[in-house]
Amino acid sequence: MTPSLEQQAQRAADEFRREHRLGVQPLGDLVALIEQTTGHDVAILDADPDEHGLIMRDPERNKVFIGVARSHKPMRQRSSLAHELAHLIFQDWSDELGKRSPEEIRADAFARHLLVPQEGVKEFLGSTHDVSRQTLSDVVQRFLVSPAIAAIAMREAGYVPSGLASEWGRTPTPQLATRFGWSDQYEALQVDSNRLRAPQGLVSRAIAGYAEGVVSAQTIATLRGVPAERIVHELEGIGIVPRVPDDREFEPDELPDIDVDLSGLEDEGRSP
Repeated sequence: MTPSLEQQAQRAADEFRREHRLGVQPLGDLVALIEQTTGHDVAILDADPDEHGLIMRDPERNKVFIGVARSHKPMRQRSSLAHELAHLIFQDWSDELGKRSPEEIRADAFARHLLVPQEGVKEFLGSTHDVSRQTLSDVVQRFLVSPAIAAIAMREAGYVPSGLASEWGRTPTPQLATRFGWSDQYEALQVDSNRLRAPQGLVSRAIAGYAEGVVSAQTIATLRGVPAERIVHELEGIGIVPRVPDDREFEPDELPDIDVDLSGLEDEGRSP
């Protein structure tokens, strides 16, 4: 019997956690996690308000680029990152995926199971079934997911009935953060999710090129969206300065012979 989309998503999410020894605990920085586990580039970009994420593949080099929009909604951004990771894992390369296509539905389910696994909820809440909006807030804060995703996970783990889960899922995250005292943390998450972020591997390669004297500080500054002076100051602070080639590295007899034809520069009517 063919597994349902939900089953495929949960199995893939569980396997990803097992393969990378993530247990059932909350996941931290998803950008770094995806880059480190897949070896592909991930970036936080400027995008239109209704654009959340994208994935592009270069079939010739077998390289993938994942980009998500910077946003004041950190939980949504995390879901977008996990959603795009699903497309990478399932190799959904089609350019014609509709919003409610099977691939998109499966990617949404994968993101939910990856970010807040049922076993993680059970380990966190234990045997208690005396749950409230405070409990919902605790799950949202711990796993850094939206109330909608947290409520579904609590329902699937047997803590709340479907009707209550639907009601709680409509609660805005800022409302929970303000009501239950963690608005400072939420504001810090907003600042982080609204910053541009270049792929770590790309920045690292650029810094190596800067150290060799072949990449400018401005190039790195452009990647990171900061002034070039800051880049120079940061790198000098850890002892990285552009390498200046030694003239002795170039032996005259190793240089190639160059034949230059200057005939085209002669004045018309004059003999050479």
